[in-house]
Amino acid sequence: MSKTSPEQRILKSVNPHNNEAIEEYAEHTDAEVRQRMEDAGRAFVDWSRVATEDRIPVLEGLITQLEQRNEEFAQLITSEMGKPITQSRKEVSKCASLCRYYSDNAEWFLSPVITNTSAKRASVLHRPLGVVLAIMPWNFPFWQAMRFTVPALVAGNSVLLKHARNVSGCALALEDLFSQLVDIPLFQTLLVSSERIESVIQDDQVAAVTFTGSTKAGAKVASLAGAAIKKSVLELGGSDPYVVLKDADVEEAANVCAQARLLNNGQSCIAAKRFIVEKAVVEEFSRCLKDAFNAQRVGNPIEDATDIGPLARPDLVQLLQNQVADALTDNTKLLVGSRCAEGNYYPPTILTDVEADNIAVREELFGPVAPVMNADNETHAVELANNSRYGLGAAIFSPDVEKAWRIATDQLQAGSVAVNGQVVSNPKLPFGGIKDSGYGRELGPQGILEFVNVKTVCEF
Repeated sequence: MSKTSPEQRILKSVNPHNNEAIEEYAEHTDAEVRQRMEDAGRAFVDWSRVATEDRIPVLEGLITQLEQRNEEFAQLITSEMGKPITQSRKEVSKCASLCRYYSDNAEWFLSPVITNTSAKRASVLHRPLGVVLAIMPWNFPFWQAMRFTVPALVAGNSVLLKHARNVSGCALALEDLFSQLVDIPLFQTLLVSSERIESVIQDDQVAAVTFTGSTKAGAKVASLAGAAIKKSVLELGGSDPYVVLKDADVEEAANVCAQARLLNNGQSCIAAKRFIVEKAVVEEFSRCLKDAFNAQRVGNPIEDATDIGPLARPDLVQLLQNQVADALTDNTKLLVGSRCAEGNYYPPTILTDVEADNIAVREELFGPVAPVMNADNETHAVELANNSRYGLGAAIFSPDVEKAWRIATDQLQAGSVAVNGQVVSNPKLPFGGIKDSGYGRELGPQGILEFVNVKTVCEF
């Protein structure tokens, strides 16, 4: 932890279960930020000269540490942002699987491509860009940071991480993890406020920027990066539609939808956000969804039996309460849940008869609230699904798999679509959105190529 001085602000880590302080961290001074940026620049120069195969051992070291220290890191995640401990353990394990995927495939993804042209020899190479700044949210404090960092580092870049202030402990744990595996400052955390990150984006030391968070903040980051002619990747908000057709296994679909809505206490960009159900089965679906919601155990996230913990911060609870209150001002009905929350805990809530212009549809609800919409037929369901400024994920349920597959591939507007299942991120598959959900891709071969110079060299 940095030493405090009178002019430095304090970043507080608070346990959302009881709002008790965990730790205080001094925000980095301007001099400390400058030093870290310069260190990252020098580290890039050294690291970029290392062959890809010689970068792989760092990933192998990460795998070992993440597996051996899974419980330690999971406890830290849960204490800082309230995720159920069972899900925090899975998050750390997923980071290890990410490292394994790029350890096995990075050399292939980055290998030169020899192309036949009129030149004597033509090769397309993949060279690192430099220092990449990552601005990351709190909801998956290890996974969000690692899913960018791992491919960026193995491609030869260095990384500066500006994490959300309420997960500063996770950010510093990641920095310490990397410092134990490599003797140059390839991965460094910037403990700074969002207001101060603007100058970092514009600094000549930074070559590119990746951002995960709200659409409004993403637009600001994109404008700053664009003004400085810097590459950016944005993974922004979502209002993912889950479409249930009348021929679906309604109970199974409702169970999947409940899991997709309530994962991470409902605080996920790719959580199910809108449930669009054909009228013939909407009553049955709502009943099954209610049963699935009522079966969830709300409680202390550190206990293994807990399914749903608290929201991460009090202001997020208040925002969600306001959105639900606004949603209930028209014909929308409250099927299950409460108009009020206790502490940081928000009760699993289902809204029915939700219209397309309702705030619960127009805006992203970041918490365990499920709006159910009625669709006249299959065509109407798809229209409702696409009637959104977001385009991150979507899902469709029907036993006619070929029909569902056609709708998923040709009609639903999203970066990822699940057929008879839940949208999830997978290290092997590119992940990202369209429309106001952002641009660019993380993960898969596409993710490692986002922050490289695709360089053409020809001999004549």
